[in-house]
Amino acid sequence: MTIDRIVTLRGELGRRKGQQAIEWVFSRFPADRVGLSTSLGAEDQVLTDMVRRVVERPIVFTLDTGRHFPETYDTLERTRRHYGIAIEALFPEPAEVEPMVREHGPNLFFESPELRKLCCQVRKVSVLRRRLAGLDLWITGLRREQSITRIGRPILEWDDKFGLLKLSPLFDWTTDQVWHYIREYEVPYNPLHDRDYPSIGCAPCTRAVAPGEELRAGRWWWEVAEGKECGLHWQDGKPVRAKHYA
Repeated sequence: MTIDRIVTLRGELGRRKGQQAIEWVFSRFPADRVGLSTSLGAEDQVLTDMVRRVVERPIVFTLDTGRHFPETYDTLERTRRHYGIAIEALFPEPAEVEPMVREHGPNLFFESPELRKLCCQVRKVSVLRRRLAGLDLWITGLRREQSITRIGRPILEWDDKFGLLKLSPLFDWTTDQVWHYIREYEVPYNPLHDRDYPSIGCAPCTRAVAPGEELRAGRWWWEVAEGKECGLHWQDGKPVRAKHYA
């Protein structure tokens, strides 16, 4: 995609956010070239609701690492039934998982940041790369409030790592706005949120947070905050920054 095209799209999107941003996307891109990746967390549940209001059969997929909470799988099933849509469950390649576990053990992520990132690479990043290869635009639930690693990103950006546009329609939303939407539209959500899990990933790598902790403090809590991303939005150990082209 050319720089001029990205600048044009940014201008067209303007200040649209939330549902308006979703409607804009599907007015500019074919539905079969746009995908929503969902972790079944609160933000992604909101986006699933928004996308379903625009497209009857949207592309929605989730990365099934094989290490999720039972509540997450229950949420997946309830979401499928609630919206009457297929949610693709994408799995890592056994040929990549098996040698990793054989060499480093099933809980390698506790040993070092490098091994934790290796696990995320095999179970998430490689899987996501395969699915995004067929798309022009990727919708994500990133929010500025979630982590210091997510400050300063635009709603629409070119993702160098995966080679496509990435839209974060809820980037400027607060936690209160997310939960107001869930209550207003009766969006199904993961019950772990009611037990102080604001951010939910793999079960071994996620804990509840204490009052006053940041929203993602329960993710990989044994690591420093600046490095706590799984690699989906990082490249070469650093956040994947947007190309502003302003």
